[in-house]
Amino acid sequence: MRLFIGIPLASEAVDALERLSRSLRSANDSLRWSSPETWHITLQFLGETSIEKYGNLAQHLGTIKSPPVPVWLHGTAFFDRAGVFFAAVNVSPELRRLEQLVAAATAQCGTAAEDRPYHPHVTLARAKGAEKLRALRQLKNRVKSDLEFPPFTAREFLLYESFLGPAGARHEVRDRFPIAAKFGS
Repeated sequence: MRLFIGIPLASEAVDALERLSRSLRSANDSLRWSSPETWHITLQFLGETSIEKYGNLAQHLGTIKSPPVPVWLHGTAFFDRAGVFFAAVNVSPELRRLEQLVAAATAQCGTAAEDRPYHPHVTLARAKGAEKLRALRQLKNRVKSDLEFPPFTAREFLLYESFLGPAGARHEVRDRFPIAAKFGS
């Protein structure tokens, strides 16, 4: 199982991102646009995971207690070297804390957190092959970086299984973990 943990987006945020994506797409832009069904904010990528480890992960993730997490997507940006166009996510103290709690829970199962800084985002498009630099350059000329999206409050995080295919990734929810309902108990 190829697993990751993330926060689903509220429908208002999805609608705004979908409008943006539709306004920027063109048939020959050499970009692979991600579908709204795959949009999320990653808390931790776990990678290939055994069925046995999955049960242990779900158990530990279920013990996390967190206040509701305010989520604010603000602006767009590019990971040039990776060929990714994304909506940026503000790292609130609550989001940072949830990410740390998730990393601590998964560490108990033998999963190491990434050693690079946490940079939450929503991937909107990826550049394909040799056309990457040209496609990204053209997109940069058409997109505003200071866009605002509707804020929302996350009240759950999810354990997803990811399936890779020629058309891109498909994600299925394996477990849901409410956060606000358990806080303070």
